[in-house]
Amino acid sequence: MALTRKQESEGTVRIAPAASIPAVIRELGFDPAEILEVAGISPGIFDNPDNLISFRERSHLFAVCARKTGCDHFGLLVGERAGLREFGLVGYLVKHSANVGTALASLVRYFHLHGQGSLVLVDEEEDVAFLGYGVYQEGVEALGQLTDAAVAIAFNMMRDLCGREWKPLEVSFSHGRHADIRPYRRFFNTTLRFNTQRNGVYFPAEWLDRPVLGADAELHRLLEQQVEKVEAEFHQDFPDQVRQVLRVAILTRHAGIEYLAGMFSIHSRTLRRRLGEYGTSFQELLD
Repeated sequence: MALTRKQESEGTVRIAPAASIPAVIRELGFDPAEILEVAGISPGIFDNPDNLISFRERSHLFAVCARKTGCDHFGLLVGERAGLREFGLVGYLVKHSANVGTALASLVRYFHLHGQGSLVLVDEEEDVAFLGYGVYQEGVEALGQLTDAAVAIAFNMMRDLCGREWKPLEVSFSHGRHADIRPYRRFFNTTLRFNTQRNGVYFPAEWLDRPVLGADAELHRLLEQQVEKVEAEFHQDFPDQVRQVLRVAILTRHAGIEYLAGMFSIHSRTLRRRLGEYGTSFQELLD
């Protein structure tokens, strides 16, 4: 699986979750080749799910697709067709976790192996949990289209983990309400919120303790070993890895060193020591 790459300021992402773009364009009655040409994207990018595209190029692609098709919910249509399977090795590791909470923690921990420029948020407050998506890449077009796709994928991920009986309490979007929100009602079938601070799905926190449907403990062990090998080959030093997780921790108000150490399955003293070996500290990264 071609995940190893040099860490750059320009984030890159695997094309897999957006692989249905040509099919969606076609179903809307347009020629994918023509729209991809306008966007400056080669059709060959969709030939391999592990092919990489820069975060900005992907956002430009969504912007052109929405504009040329006249479809305000283009991102939603793309996201509806993706789930854990589209996240490759990381997705399969998540799918075979012991319970939903552990699964989502692994998704947060290893999301950078799928791509950079965005992050997954997992939060819990009292009896309500949240799975969401945020973008930190600068200069992004069509942010609403990207977040629509991501929220739909988050919805599908929860269904992958919990089964069809899972249903969110509500779904929130940071963008404004479209004139026609019937496609959102049809897909999510729950309360919709627009112009919010977060993009994601809210659901009863009790689901976090539920066993993952069809999880295989031995397969999870083998997958975890493979993910750790990919992590070791990933050209990103330890402080950068901590920064990736710290972005999420700050947004979810869990930016303590014990929480961060737990995400890396090490003691807080070990975290401090390893950061010190790189000439930095937890507080410096936090600041």
